[in-house]
Amino acid sequence: MNFKPTVRHLPLLLLVVIIPGLLLVLFLAAGGWLTPQRLSAQSLVQSLQQNSGVHPGYRRNHAKGVCVTGDFTSSGNAAFLSRASVFQPGTVPVIGRFAIAGGNPHAPDYGVPVRSLALEFQLAHGEQWRTGMNALPFFPVSTPQAFYDQQQASRPLPQTGKPDAQKLMAFTVAHPEVKPFFAWVKKHVLAASWAQEQYNSLNAFRFTNAQGETRFVRWSLVPRTPWQPISAAQQQQPDYLQSDLHDRLATAPLKWDLVISVAQPGDAVNDASKVWPADRQQVVAGTLTLRDSSPQQGGSCNDINYDPLILPQGISGSDDPLLNARSAAYAKSFNLRTAEQAHQQEKKS
Repeated sequence: MNFKPTVRHLPLLLLVVIIPGLLLVLFLAAGGWLTPQRLSAQSLVQSLQQNSGVHPGYRRNHAKGVCVTGDFTSSGNAAFLSRASVFQPGTVPVIGRFAIAGGNPHAPDYGVPVRSLALEFQLAHGEQWRTGMNALPFFPVSTPQAFYDQQQASRPLPQTGKPDAQKLMAFTVAHPEVKPFFAWVKKHVLAASWAQEQYNSLNAFRFTNAQGETRFVRWSLVPRTPWQPISAAQQQQPDYLQSDLHDRLATAPLKWDLVISVAQPGDAVNDASKVWPADRQQVVAGTLTLRDSSPQQGGSCNDINYDPLILPQGISGSDDPLLNARSAAYAKSFNLRTAEQAHQQEKKS
């Protein structure tokens, strides 16, 4: 039977033509094809590679690290803030990763001021909570574009191995919110151990409790190990953090308290460069205990993408633009390094 379109078929024909076209436009827009100048995850990853070089098989940032395993025991104190199962009384397994910032997996530990701890809480019914925290009081900048600009301005010159001072100055003028971070770096004294650092979420998240009430929060892991400054001997050891961690865990587990800070009206919940006042309500949600460590390559943390937006019910992201940028860049980095690792394995076999 031959179909002969008539006037009454016109709306249907238009839908047949228009809908695929709209889907194509949306697909192209999502991929950045219609706005190639738009900042993308690939642009962010490339900027990190340009500063630190390409090191196949490693993360593009926080490349040097070590896997750790342990558990988290909830006190139940945070259940009024969030219905997430992780805050119900009990203990869940944790796989984590200590690292130092930067894309060079061979950088000396004492040469990088920023350290990190990423965790995956393995919850019941297949849920997970992944979080990447830094030993910083605040993030240097407030937007992905500013972070990209910072990477561009701090790119080492081939002649000196140091950034162009004029570019850094221009960046600071364009992004004055970075000045507190530069001041912090100038005064910061490195700790003698990963175990002595406080790790902060920096970004804000939204907690929802069983009654449907929501609050914005940030969290910190506060160490029970007393702080000590890096020693002169440690400054001569490029891998002193790994050695120290191995020795400490061989003696006893390491512990941190998970402390949740609750925002008040007017606090910046979409700007990680802003510090909340110290008098905000704080809730000790439980204790993180780390018991073992292993090399990252092939270790328990190797195949984990510590995407900060992989969250259980009761926790959701805020409007902080850095969160989506981190999630996208982590995914891009994960895909690159896992493909490189697979290729490396093929060459060995």
